[in-house]
Amino acid sequence: MSKGRAKIIPETTRFLPYQKKWILDDTQVKLMQKSRQIGMSWSTAYRLVREKSLEDSTLDTWVSSRDEIQARLFLDDCKSFAKILQMGAKDLGERVIDEEKKISAFTLRFANGKAINSMSSNPDAQAGKRGTRVLDEFALHPDPRKLYSIASPGITWGGQMEIISTHRGSGNYFNTLIKEILEGGNPKNISLHTVTLQNALDDGFLRKLQDKLPAKDPRQDMDEADYFNYVRNSCADEETFLQEYMCIPSNDASAFIDYNILDQCHYGWGEDWELPKHSLTGSLYLGIDIGRKKDLTVMWLMEKLGDVLYTRRVITLKKMPFSAQEDILHELMELGISRVCIDETGLGMQFAERAQDNYGKYVVEGITFTPNTKSELAYPLRGAFEDKKIRIPRDKDIEADIRGIRKEVTSAGNIRFSGERSDRGHCDRFWAMALALHAAKDSDGGYFTPKAFRRDTEKIHRRSITMHKRLGSL
Repeated sequence: MSKGRAKIIPETTRFLPYQKKWILDDTQVKLMQKSRQIGMSWSTAYRLVREKSLEDSTLDTWVSSRDEIQARLFLDDCKSFAKILQMGAKDLGERVIDEEKKISAFTLRFANGKAINSMSSNPDAQAGKRGTRVLDEFALHPDPRKLYSIASPGITWGGQMEIISTHRGSGNYFNTLIKEILEGGNPKNISLHTVTLQNALDDGFLRKLQDKLPAKDPRQDMDEADYFNYVRNSCADEETFLQEYMCIPSNDASAFIDYNILDQCHYGWGEDWELPKHSLTGSLYLGIDIGRKKDLTVMWLMEKLGDVLYTRRVITLKKMPFSAQEDILHELMELGISRVCIDETGLGMQFAERAQDNYGKYVVEGITFTPNTKSELAYPLRGAFEDKKIRIPRDKDIEADIRGIRKEVTSAGNIRFSGERSDRGHCDRFWAMALALHAAKDSDGGYFTPKAFRRDTEKIHRRSITMHKRLGSL
């Protein structure tokens, strides 16, 4: 068993420069804003194994991961390093650490009695514990501010707090901490590390990746510029690329639905939500946004249980003949759908008419997209997210479509909604979801109250009256 902290240094030759810098930083609180998939959880696992295995180590470590799967994977990395470094650590498996709150942790215990405990994201799991903290994917936690507040006192008697994450919107507490460091005088004395995809490539990341990839992988023939463009083109949109890989948070002020609202309505990581794994017991509602050549056709199926709408299927069709789209609609209708709302704008008119002929005008409603109808669809959807009345899967394309919707006010004081267009569609998933919600709303005469719509409309109306008064006084 090692006695001195200096023993950490020799093995760091296997790490890239940005990883070494993080490993050797002994600051009490340190924070990394980073690109995705650049090996930082792996590097952190190495550091913890070396720290906790020292003979004079006096504190346990408590790791907060985004979910149970990630918690297990993190401990697997720790076990691998313990084996490589011949530390003789014992895997205690999953054990309950709080019976009352049903909180468990995956634990690796060393010969000195100290342990690394890897847990899911529940902030309460950090309460009342002393020792080093690792808050992995911090910005993705449901309430990062609460997590920080509970975890921070745990290092009062020693240990470090390490915060590692990609960004999750400009309004996230993770970005608040970074702005406080850069613009507010750094009152918490946090050591800031920033590693973008470009930084990682400059430090040799691609060569290390290629050493791990199969010989026939197409990335083997790429140079750094090729790989950078490969990653950029694989992202749902430019906003996603900048946030996920370049440490530039998305601007919540310009988005119609911000991340804080969106995140509270996601299914849990690994949760079975989709048919046929999930059996149906509630009423079903379907929204269809029609596309043919440029845009997508998206069919969004929801199940109403109590006062919450649960997404059960999201079907995305590209350049598919309408006859084939109708076949898919027929398969869905056989589930016993209560109501369907279909975009009948342009190409959708004939599709909606045929659906009404087949299933009845009471079951199928065609909706023409106009500025007014888009408002009537968009505001209740935001209200559903705000009130946690909707559940959606974690999917980058769905998220990009939701974030792509922008609310604009014309010079005449009217509200209109625009959506970013890409090769993945024109925010079609957003409108299909909004149509499904509208189908459920109409079924009981006012399922959601569009408070946000009334609030914004009243604000614009007051602004318009003020403008006219000023013009009248000229």
